[in-house]
Amino acid sequence: MDTRRALICLVGIVNHLTHVEWRWIDGGMLGQETSRSEAEFAPGPELTVQLALAAYRERAAATDATVMATPLEQPCRSEHGADLRWVLLHLVNETARHAGHADATRELLDGATGE
Repeated sequence: MDTRRALICLVGIVNHLTHVEWRWIDGGMLGQETSRSEAEFAPGPELTVQLALAAYRERAAATDATVMATPLEQPCRSEHGADLRWVLLHLVNETARHAGHADATRELLDGATGE
């Protein structure tokens, strides 16, 4: 198998995580309309590493501001039974999972392991 074809686009992972936070914080917690696209994982060449990282940092700042102003027990508007605490744990889980995907991709590329 050609490992280059099986690799996950690292910029796509950052892009996806940016959108996941937007959907859960602005959509789930604040009730704003959001959308989902499978293209998040395969953005076009116009999304550079620099732009993806800048968008992720901007999203993190917006998430931080909402979290600081919202009680952990605040119910989620889009997920029955979930509150901000649940959303934050979900975001940690999502980020950790995709960090693992990024590490596996890097390992396929350079062969180095985290020993």
